[in-house]
Amino acid sequence: MKILVADDSRVMRQIVIRTLRQAGFDGHEVVEAADGRQARDAVLSENPDLVVSDWNMPEMTGIQVLSALRAAGNNVPFGFVTSECTAEMQNAAQQAGALFFIVKPFTPERFQEALSSVLG
Repeated sequence: MKILVADDSRVMRQIVIRTLRQAGFDGHEVVEAADGRQARDAVLSENPDLVVSDWNMPEMTGIQVLSALRAAGNNVPFGFVTSECTAEMQNAAQQAGALFFIVKPFTPERFQEALSSVLG
């Protein structure tokens, strides 16, 4: 299984990847994207099985990436890992088709809870 991790912070991408492994999702190929446009392009070129995206990124925000993918008919499982969390953001994510919304700081247990239905 291939997982795309999109975040404009290289350190945060590494933390997300490490937490995925700590949560028991360690046998998966990981692809990284440093901004929203790279994330959208990587979904199209890499065909990941899951996207884990930050909300606020340069070029395109995470919600813009998700909306663009859905508008193009791409239904890749998609969720957010972000430091900001408002009811409006959670509603927008859910309306756009996000499967989960993980708030920083997070734990391996939170990743297990959010991703077990997606990654098995």
